[in-house]
Amino acid sequence: MTPFSKRAAAAFALAAAALAVPLAGCSVKLYKIDIQQGNVVTQEMIAKLRAGMTRQQVKYVLGTPLVADAFHPERWDYFYKFDKAGNPADQRRLTLVFKEEQLDRIIGDVAAAPGLVRPEAGAGSADKTKGK
Repeated sequence: MTPFSKRAAAAFALAAAALAVPLAGCSVKLYKIDIQQGNVVTQEMIAKLRAGMTRQQVKYVLGTPLVADAFHPERWDYFYKFDKAGNPADQRRLTLVFKEEQLDRIIGDVAAAPGLVRPEAGAGSADKTKGK
């Protein structure tokens, strides 16, 4: 081979490699991890809640609340979100309302003891407990 043809072959190989790398990335799917955020609250945990439980008893059953608002100390909020490979798979919202340091009611998308749960009427239903 002459020096000119060696240079041409090297340039061709370099151009082919430069085109192959970006095109190879088009067919590769990125791995997306599963993401859990907030407190994992199972139905079994909620079934253990009873009206009149103290804050310590509730904390023992459910764990520390995700949000304990300093302006509304009678209210604890638990939130859980699970994204499976970037797609929302599960989401739960739970608000516990205490009256005189004892569990009075639960607001959210859960099933608990009769008389303890108040289903959410809409997105703003958790705000109804602010004035109480």
